[in-house]
Amino acid sequence: MRTRVTEMFGIDLPVFAFSHCRDVVAAVSRAGGMGVLGALYFTPEELETELAWIDAHTGGRPYGVDVVMPSSYAGAELGAGSGEELQERLRALIPDGHRRFVDALLAEHGVPELTDTDAGRFLLGWTDATARPQVEVALKHPIALLANALGAPPPDVVEQAHRHGVKVAGLASSRRHARKQCDVGVDVVVAQGTEAGGHTGEVSTMVLVPEAVDEAAPVPVLAAGGVGRGRQMAAGMALGAEGVWTGSVWLATEEADTPQGALEQILHASSSDTVRSRSMTGKPARMLRNDWTRAWEEEGSPGTLPMPLQFMLIADALRRVGRVRHPTLTPSPVGQIVGSIDRVKPCSQVVYELMEEFGEAVERLGRLAEAEPG
Repeated sequence: MRTRVTEMFGIDLPVFAFSHCRDVVAAVSRAGGMGVLGALYFTPEELETELAWIDAHTGGRPYGVDVVMPSSYAGAELGAGSGEELQERLRALIPDGHRRFVDALLAEHGVPELTDTDAGRFLLGWTDATARPQVEVALKHPIALLANALGAPPPDVVEQAHRHGVKVAGLASSRRHARKQCDVGVDVVVAQGTEAGGHTGEVSTMVLVPEAVDEAAPVPVLAAGGVGRGRQMAAGMALGAEGVWTGSVWLATEEADTPQGALEQILHASSSDTVRSRSMTGKPARMLRNDWTRAWEEEGSPGTLPMPLQFMLIADALRRVGRVRHPTLTPSPVGQIVGSIDRVKPCSQVVYELMEEFGEAVERLGRLAEAEPG
């Protein structure tokens, strides 16, 4: 299958798979699409290890890296400094009342405290200063794509990637965001509708994709948000997209490292069991509705903090609930496509079924177009 993005990246299928799991990234790239590793939760040293592994397991096929360099966040005026220095300055901005709320919530659900050896990592890639080292590591590897998940990437980062022969993608949740991405020189715009898991805007994929295609032209657009089946892929490309950007559908694959408790919730959830919540990062992100999201919505909640303070506030809490695999308190980012995910499959099968259904949808549309009226 040939589109502008398959030609741009030398891939067989215009299917981009975002995942925090290196096994998923490598498997999708080997299957003819492009795996994209989410770098957010890795230190630069860990990211180096992950990318070296991917280099050895993709069979020379292209892959990408996704970083988070938000265009605006709390404490940006504090300057860069070292990671530890910046973390200390930002930590001082977190109110004690919010800390007490989180401690009380975990105590209510019987979640044990961490030991002294369980020191949490509060910041990682949630700011420009902490994401830049991840970019440096990524560009030392033979990546084909560098994507930025929140806002337009800094122009100097776009230029740096281009000097390394690496294409740049930016996620857009509105027509205005698509324009901003193009203004900094991205090579691909990912138009992500509100159906998507993780950080997402308010405009639906059906409305957003044609708006982004018109605004970004001639820059190619990928359709994202609620895409996990071939019919949805066909719809996105009928709206003008050159391919699709997928995420949630890979959470229930054999290669994924999704925790068992979260996996069980995903397999049994309906498309109406998600909610856009600021309770994980401070920016609206779609995740499964559970005791965690409800607690931040109820009376008595102090309200969420802006990025990156919210994640810094709850970093240790996430480790605590993750350690005991709490079934109803673990934040689980996932899109509305979750209602179509009901069993675990290998990545190769997901790719095959996606393309098979895409072909059937295109053939059906072709028959409709050829049918004589009456």
